[in-house]
Order: sequence, then structure tokens, then C-alpha cells
Amino acid sequence: TLPPGKRKLWHKEKKKSDKDKKTNSEIRSRVFLLDFKGDMRASAVASLRQEITAILTQAKPEDEVVVRLESGGGMVHSYGLAASQLDRIRQQNIPLTVCVDKVAASGGYMMACVANKILAAPFAMIGSIGVVAQLPNFNRLLKKHDVDVELHTAGDYKRTLTMFGENTEEGRDKFIEDLEEIHNIFKDFVKNHRQAVDINEISTGKVWLGCHALDKSLVDELKTSDTYLVERSAEADIFQVKFVYHKSLPEKFGLAAESRADSFLMRWLDRTRKQQFFS
Repeated sequence: TLPPGKRKLWHKEKKKSDKDKKTNSEIRSRVFLLDFKGDMRASAVASLRQEITAILTQAKPEDEVVVRLESGGGMVHSYGLAASQLDRIRQQNIPLTVCVDKVAASGGYMMACVANKILAAPFAMIGSIGVVAQLPNFNRLLKKHDVDVELHTAGDYKRTLTMFGENTEEGRDKFIEDLEEIHNIFKDFVKNHRQAVDINEISTGKVWLGCHALDKSLVDELKTSDTYLVERSAEADIFQVKFVYHKSLPEKFGLAAESRADSFLMRWLDRTRKQQFFS
């Protein structure tokens, strides 16, 4: 039997210990949910980078990041950046799961393959590991109407193919060489992240439905994002993270229309001057 003073101290310590055990048992892991719906330019990467930065300030290795991804691909450099943003999560040793309910093709799959785990709906479109580039050439049309176009460059390959100039076989060969180089880098990227795939079989540009993509090791499991999130909610708290851009007063009242028109014109001119490679 303990003396009254020590007995009181023992009860106090036991009460504190029981409270700590209860608190620890109530601590649940967290799932941070992101949505990425990609266009040709992967414009959503502007928000994605902010969302990931916010998550990395809070997430721990016992947590998880889930990305609901929907994209048919687009510009190589844009989707390369988007994939690099997801890789920031992996570098912090935080589990990353990508859920594909509809499509993750080309640049979309470039993003998806970064994940620790890829889940796909049975009829989701997966794959299209290839590169495409195209542009019209108006040179003969301009000549027909006696319109001359002068194009001067410093550097043999500053412009390989152009829209208005006369294209050469040398330029075409270099253009194709650039395509092949980007394709090889794309293949290496997928192989490094999905080592179980037969890279030569799946890098032909072909697209598979989710049920067949599973056989090719392009995905890990057939499951919709809804099913997976419901399962995770039984043992983890789910937090949806979204970066919201607050428009300025002129934008809200439509007073920035002229600025947007100028921006559109500049983007169109920029597209005519640059070669765009799409994955």
C-alpha cells in the first residue's frame, strides 16, 4: 500500500498516461486530395505547383497525396514541368497515388507514372507514349500570289521547319531527329518510374483501356477514385487542397478585355514562330 501522498501522485500519472494513450489512438493519418484536369498547355500546373508547396509544408511520410488526373496530353515542356511538380512529393518520401477515371494519355501518363501507385477505372484510356508535331506550310500559296517571305537565321538549326518559308530536306531530317530524341527521353522517363513495363511494347503511341493497361503494368489496380477515397476515409482524414486565384476588380467587371485580346494576339504570333512538340 502506497502512502497517501505517493498514491495521489500515482493516480495523477496514471490518469495522464491513459489520456496520452487515448489521444495517440485517435490520431489518424491524412490524405491530401488534388485535382488536375489538363489542357494542351497543362495550364493547371500554375495552380498545381502552389497546391503541392502548401501540402509539403504540412504532410508527413505517414500521410498520402492522391491526385485525380484527367489529361490527354499536350506540350512536352509543359507536361514535363507538371510531372516534375509531382516528383517533389516523391522526393519528400510522401506516398503519391494517381487515380485515372477517364484518361491519362501521352503527357497525362508522363505525370501519372511518377506516382507510387496508379489506379484506373476499367474503361479509362491509358498510354499513348509517343510524340507528335505538325505545322502547315503556306510557301506555295504565297508564291502563287506573288508574296515573298524572308527568313534570316543565325545558326544552322535555329529554324528547321517554318510555316511561311521554303522547307528543306535537311530541315525535315533535323525535325524528325528532334522528335526521336524527345521520344527516347519520354521512354526513359517512363521506364525509370515503371520498371515492370516492357518499354518497347508500350511506347508505340498505342492507347489501352484500363483493364488491358493493367496487363501491361501501366497501372497497378482497377479502381475508381470514388471507391479508393471511400476506402481511405475509414482510416484517414481527407483534405481537398485547391489553389484559388482571386480576380482583380478590372477583371471582374470585364474592363481587361483589351488586355486579353492583346495577349491572345501575342500568343497566336508566338505559336507561328515556335515549333511545338506534343506528347
